[in-house]
Amino acid sequence: MVRASDKSTGTMTELLERAIARLKTLTASEQDAIAAMILEELEDEIRWDEAFVRSKDALAKLATEAMAEYRAGKTEELNL
Repeated sequence: MVRASDKSTGTMTELLERAIARLKTLTASEQDAIAAMILEELEDEIRWDEAFVRSKDALAKLATEAMAEYRAGKTEELNL
């Protein structure tokens, strides 16, 4: 998924143009349903980006603690 923080070129990609062209052939209710899904996905990406920015220090602290536990031999390998 393209992140909301990526820079926009101001133009649509060929793939997006093809998708929009196909959407135009759908009924109004189908178009609205897909539009709502797309908009919700975009908003969700923005919320995730903002959450990660706000939690940057907490994540760094957790990573430091995890590495300290690893170096101290307090971790176990996961056998996935």
